[in-house]
Amino acid sequence: MRQPEPTCYVGPSEGAGRAFVTRQRRGGALMLNPLALPRDRRLLGPPELAPPSPITGAAAFRRYIEHTFPCLHESAGELSSPGTGGDVLIGPPGARRDRVMLVQRPSVESFVAFAAQRDHLAGLGHQVAAREDARLRPLSELAAPPATRSDNDEHGRGIETPIGSL
Repeated sequence: MRQPEPTCYVGPSEGAGRAFVTRQRRGGALMLNPLALPRDRRLLGPPELAPPSPITGAAAFRRYIEHTFPCLHESAGELSSPGTGGDVLIGPPGARRDRVMLVQRPSVESFVAFAAQRDHLAGLGHQVAAREDARLRPLSELAAPPATRSDNDEHGRGIETPIGSL
């Protein structure tokens, strides 16, 4: 019998992890990470990570970033474009994403090594507490075609003028 699909996600499935590691990629690993944060939650994990009283998901996320940032930089990772979100513009009603970030890794192997790094693992309680639902989407760069603008010449014939690349 087939298992029901979870309604929220906080980590990769075994199959998704295997597919990510074995997929042939050129260059680094660029990851899009949209997160829905819980409204209130205690931190999970070792007691030394737990706050004295319940905190919001945003506060847990801030603790996670503060804990993880040094590990990310030590392993040549880069956090770019962190931002706040909200309700989606295109998608199911109520599918909010409170934080969105892009994480750049030099390679898939460096991403896997970072995920297994002892200092990073010590802060997983912050990560779990900061997620009500998460997506982590590996992105591959595409070679963009040059952009053009269509105009008409003095005889009404269509011409395309390059305006740069995307």
